[in-house]
Amino acid sequence: MPTMQPKSLFAIISRSLVIYSILVSLIFLVGILSLYRMRLEEQRFDAADRINLLLQVSLENAMLKRDIDGLQEIVERLGKQSGIEAVMILNPAGEVRFASRPNLLARKFDLKAGDLCTECKWNGRDQIERNDILPSGIEAPIPVLRSVKSVANRAECTQCHGEMRENPVNGLLVVDHSAQDLKRNALIGSLVLVGSGLLVVLGLVAGIYRVLKVHVLTPVAHLTAASAELAAGNLDRRVALTGGSEVIGLGNSFNTMASRLQASLVELGARERFVQGLLETLPDGVRVIDEDFRIVMANGAYRRQTRQGEIEPPDTFCYHSSHRRSEPCAHTLVTCPIHALRGKTEPIKFHARHVRTDGEEVSVEVHAARLTINGLDGPRALVIEVIRDLETEMQVSHEQRLSELGQLATGVAHEIRNPLSSVAILLSDAETSLRKGKAFDPAPWIGLISQEVGRCLTITDSLLKLGTPPDAEHHLIVLDDILQEVLSLLRFQAEEARVTVRLETDEQVRVVGSDSDQRIVMINLIQNAFHAMPGGGVLSITLRRTGNGMIAASFADTGVGIPPEDISYIFMPFWSRRADDVRGTGLGLSICRSIIRKLKGDIRVASAVGVGTTFTLLLPDADHETGGSA
Repeated sequence: MPTMQPKSLFAIISRSLVIYSILVSLIFLVGILSLYRMRLEEQRFDAADRINLLLQVSLENAMLKRDIDGLQEIVERLGKQSGIEAVMILNPAGEVRFASRPNLLARKFDLKAGDLCTECKWNGRDQIERNDILPSGIEAPIPVLRSVKSVANRAECTQCHGEMRENPVNGLLVVDHSAQDLKRNALIGSLVLVGSGLLVVLGLVAGIYRVLKVHVLTPVAHLTAASAELAAGNLDRRVALTGGSEVIGLGNSFNTMASRLQASLVELGARERFVQGLLETLPDGVRVIDEDFRIVMANGAYRRQTRQGEIEPPDTFCYHSSHRRSEPCAHTLVTCPIHALRGKTEPIKFHARHVRTDGEEVSVEVHAARLTINGLDGPRALVIEVIRDLETEMQVSHEQRLSELGQLATGVAHEIRNPLSSVAILLSDAETSLRKGKAFDPAPWIGLISQEVGRCLTITDSLLKLGTPPDAEHHLIVLDDILQEVLSLLRFQAEEARVTVRLETDEQVRVVGSDSDQRIVMINLIQNAFHAMPGGGVLSITLRRTGNGMIAASFADTGVGIPPEDISYIFMPFWSRRADDVRGTGLGLSICRSIIRKLKGDIRVASAVGVGTTFTLLLPDADHETGGSA
């Protein structure tokens, strides 16, 4: 059904002005014409009364003189006057005795039946004096003003007309005045009034229209144009209206509304950018889906996961974006979070296979939760997905572990190379002496070779202990010996990182635990210190008995420090932020805290940005529990 276009304010006001002006003018004109016609009739009635009075006087004078011929002449001459159609004198019986026209003589009217006029019914005795406009006269079918007046009997007339008591009326004077000029004058007056009224109405409409145009239509047109520009996106559009206080107030209200709308849109845009920026900081892919499977929002990590590019927006539908399908996924075959979360408030976690734009499949871990927001159209349900690329995560973790093992292997090779080099030199000198037949004492050389080989065995033994799985049962271990061996493994890495290691320990500091677990804790803390000093620095390690049954091992570096807002996150799994800009697994400190807490100990951290960080391990002192050295 086609919609009707709304009419403009100009057309409505113009049409209303014309219609109401015509209606008011017509009502006014009808009233004026009625008054004008009544005034004309009054004037004509007054003239008729004067003529009747003159005729009555002449009649009475002629009758008293018994001048019948003079009376007839008066009647005839009066009938010939302009505007007089007929003159008659009737006796009380209704018979015409005198008339301006001969054919009217002896004509008889039934006065009781109202032959003269409907309202002129007469009983022959009462006095009557009426003026009525009739549609036709006695002789011609033209409108006439008929004047009927009774002539009272007087004492002077009793000789001919009898006693006044018996005959109170001598007769009736009837004069027909032409009403044509009355209608003509009324028509001319009407036309004059219509013309004058039309001029007045036109002038009034023109004046009202000009006032409306200047003070209403023009400001409204400016306001309409400004509203259209504002709706089109020009939020800087304002109006400066002139006119009455109401129009100025309307303009000010529009400007206030536009300013508030602009501020609201700016704030909304800032919030959207904040939310998008917040999503962009997340390392995992995030996308927001509505009930129609449309992607409302997604971050850069998700676009990189699906290889859609940094600038290109995600596909419209989730099933095409992540599964390359043309219709929604069958929830009986794969986990659809939109279907799975209907009627649920708890988030869900599942694994899926996503398909990238190049057709490559990737394993992902999805955490999905349902969110309901209130919009202009009512509540709107959304599903928020946090998508972790498991293959990339495993690859990064594997590469990080290989890098750490490579660094450790380099250090071990360096530590083994030196004693092996000494052994090779001693054996080469012994071989040379034997060839030349020189006599020498092999005991010192064998002693040195045995010492250097012992060093190699110590290093390999430390490496073997590091890779040994932790025992189910804990044993008594010496922390200061373990710390010395770990440092020997990491000595080359410290030299490469330009880090000076300072060690202060008590002797025979022992705890009950796993040897390999303690080595892992110390390697993680020492390597973290190396990473926190990319430009080199000092690592101070102390191992002391606290005297209250605990052992404190502190690792203090002079690195970049940890910001206060990150302190609460460093022990969370997969959280990593290294000073050397290398992405770690985020598991080191989490594993360290887990190992220490299993031994009923604790790990504490103190840090200052630009100064350094100190990690302190608190472990139960085995000697304190046993009451002495074992």
